[in-house]
Amino acid sequence: MDEPVVTEDEPCEQCGLCCRIFGPGITPTPANVYVWIEQGRTDILHWFVAFREHGDPVACTGLRAEDLGDVVSFEMRNTETGEYVTVCPFLRRVAKNRYLCGIHLVKPEMCWNYQPWIWGETYFNKCPSLKKTGRKCRWPL
Repeated sequence: MDEPVVTEDEPCEQCGLCCRIFGPGITPTPANVYVWIEQGRTDILHWFVAFREHGDPVACTGLRAEDLGDVVSFEMRNTETGEYVTVCPFLRRVAKNRYLCGIHLVKPEMCWNYQPWIWGETYFNKCPSLKKTGRKCRWPL
């Protein structure tokens, strides 16, 4: 599992709450999918479906890098059943109240950019990090 690096300006307590709530809605960018294809990360690609401009949806494990120009969106799905997932399949519980991302070093851009303690951008008032700061949150830089 990729170990996350927490810096002082990132108050994340790794409680996993935002990932448990919003994780099933992860939508990678074509650049994310390209990296996974190039690295042979079928363990990640397995969980995504690509919707092409023309044609039926295709499991991302069946995509080649040159196919990405025809893709209009990606969705997280159980590619065996076609159903939506209810929990992010990459979230790993490592202690009673601690969760880590199982694909931290190559996680989707939207996960990298999510900072629930920033008001007006990705603010998530259930974030325990906000309790620690007295619900004072940073403004976007």
